Amino acid sequence: MKILVIHGPNLNLLGIREPDVYGSITMEQIDRGLEKKASKNDIDLESFQSNAEHEIVSKLQESMDKTDYIIINPGALTHTSIAIRDALLGIDIPFYEIHISNIFSREEFRHKSFFSDIAAGVICGLGTKGYEMALNHIIETYQDKK
Repeated sequence: MKILVIHGPNLNLLGIREPDVYGSITMEQIDRGLEKKASKNDIDLESFQSNAEHEIVSKLQESMDKTDYIIINPGALTHTSIAIRDALLGIDIPFYEIHISNIFSREEFRHKSFFSDIAAGVICGLGTKGYEMALNHIIETYQDKK
């Protein structure tokens, strides 16, 4: 099984940017934890981060027929990117939408997601643990299908 983790804009600044909102854990620490758990479960996990919408769209398109699940934190593109939504619909790979902060307790413009209605699951407001929770659910789902 292969899982693609996509980190959107500014997530490369985790651990530095607004630690009162996003915590002190870095993107690299998130990726290492996910890779360790994936490896124990014989899962190939690839992480990708970009601040550019078109790079995320290209990465999604490249994953078609090569990836079983996607875990994506689209960052601010959650609220603006019809292009990423269309790419996710086009590749037809189940995905989990992650948000470190509770987007519904923040500014009103953050309350609308272009992805939640088409996601296999949405985890928000549980900090960086949301990534691990999505991976755990994928592992459980995969094992149930065996």
